[in-house]
Amino acid sequence: MAKKIFRQIIFYASLLIAWQALILLKLFPSYIFPSPAAVFETLCSGFSDKTFLIAIGVSLKRIFLGYSLALIIGTSVGIIICKNEFVSETLGSLILGLQTLPSICWFPLAILWFGLNEKAIQFIVVMGAVFSITISTETAIRNIPPLYIKVGKNFGAKRFVLFREVIVPAALPHFLNGLKQGWSFAWRSLMAAEILFVSLGLGYLLTVGRELNDMSQVIAVIGVIAFISILFDKILFGKIQANIRKKWGLINNT
Repeated sequence: MAKKIFRQIIFYASLLIAWQALILLKLFPSYIFPSPAAVFETLCSGFSDKTFLIAIGVSLKRIFLGYSLALIIGTSVGIIICKNEFVSETLGSLILGLQTLPSICWFPLAILWFGLNEKAIQFIVVMGAVFSITISTETAIRNIPPLYIKVGKNFGAKRFVLFREVIVPAALPHFLNGLKQGWSFAWRSLMAAEILFVSLGLGYLLTVGRELNDMSQVIAVIGVIAFISILFDKILFGKIQANIRKKWGLINNT
């Protein structure tokens, strides 16, 4: 663990040094490529006047609600697709096609159906993540080795018990990867929605920075978004994945 942390510190310190070196070379004007000190000052100012804190709170509320809805819908539809051949051949193929659409494609529909409000933002977030989660759920279940199902049935597991004790544990590794991918798609969709029309949130701060030609704020907000993503991966998805890998004997339990 200590070695891993040391490597990460060296890596990010090297990035800062390289960044500062580019500033000293004066290859770009400061209004296009700000210095680390300018970005740090913007971060301190944004947190001291609570601008960043408010934006983070609003964006997290939106992402949690939208991602939760996408998780419920996507998981349910993915299971139904696996269980029903007709649904798999019809709805399954449609979802596969819709997955390729960028989140921005849902913006006109969101505006027409809901207007410029929170419902439109939530719609874009859900649509951005739900297809990825659906496909990952279907893939995770279909990739379960048939031997596991046969062994479970031989031990008397039927229907719900078979699903709970055999299918769910066997599908979890692939399913978790889909959840992480859906989380990243949800974030991208949320930023697109917040950037496109005025609303509180991190995407709105990006828009303000662009309109004011304040690249320090743009880079600071990008850094905050990246930090939140890394933090959630470490404290949520990373821990769940580590526990699953331990149970499967893929890493040492000691």
